[in-house]
Amino acid sequence: MQTREAIYIAQKQGLDLVEMQPNAEPPVCRIMDYGKYRYDEGMRKKAARKQQQRQVVKEIKFHANVDRHDLEFKMKQMRAFIADGNKVKLTLAYRGRENAHKDLGIEVMQQVVAEMSDVAVCEQQPKVLGRLLGCLLAPKPTKGKAQKKPTQEGTKPDAAAHENPAGGATAPRQEPGE
Repeated sequence: MQTREAIYIAQKQGLDLVEMQPNAEPPVCRIMDYGKYRYDEGMRKKAARKQQQRQVVKEIKFHANVDRHDLEFKMKQMRAFIADGNKVKLTLAYRGRENAHKDLGIEVMQQVVAEMSDVAVCEQQPKVLGRLLGCLLAPKPTKGKAQKKPTQEGTKPDAAAHENPAGGATAPRQEPGE
């Protein structure tokens, strides 16, 4: 169809003649409402941005002579961050005479990475940068989307396991030596 004829038809319908593929031979055009087309395209892009998940990097800091309980508490926090789909940056800072014994900090960092290996992969190996030892953990890739377990509001996920049939909660049993 000739260009003038296409423009005449578009004006007669109150629409626009839009060139869709200018490099084609002959060029491909369409009669449409261009304003509505741009609006719909913007809405599709906005919906795609909403569907996109942004990953946050959470940071956990500790020292080379960290106590076992403190380390376990921090690993519990790491597990929560990773369960939410966030990356975790581990930073081990050397203080004073700890700088002379960097191998102690490396051992602690390797221990943390080993214990977190069931839920996370080490994206960036432990690396010494001056007085800091850094490492980056990311959630393990899963097939499909990760599903969160629904929990009752106001209760801990494992609180139901320690309930007494009479209605009261009992303390969890501890193994000897804990």
